[in-house]
Amino acid sequence: MKFLVSFLSGLITVLLISLQSVFAQDANLDLQAGEQVFLANCAACHNGGKNTVVPLKTLQLGDLEKYEKNTVDAIMYQVTNGNGAMPAFGDRLSEDDIQNVAGYVLNQATTNSWDN
Repeated sequence: MKFLVSFLSGLITVLLISLQSVFAQDANLDLQAGEQVFLANCAACHNGGKNTVVPLKTLQLGDLEKYEKNTVDAIMYQVTNGNGAMPAFGDRLSEDDIQNVAGYVLNQATTNSWDN
């Protein structure tokens, strides 16, 4: 029983430390600014979380997970470097803009807030 209590206590500590770093990263995101960046730079192809160029690769959570783009870092990489038909925006947007738009996209997907 002592082992179980120690194990669970250690596990909870590790989880809290992990969550603290996730929340710290999220605290730096400005979702309203991200929305403005999205509307100005992304909505032409991704309006409402869709994809007018490659319809199977939407910004819905299921597709983000399927293509391993379901973290702020993964979305930032995609936006910065582009891939396939998507152009790179790393030379057009600041790092803060890219981080904010990545947070906005992920928030929209995880809260199922895209227009359907």
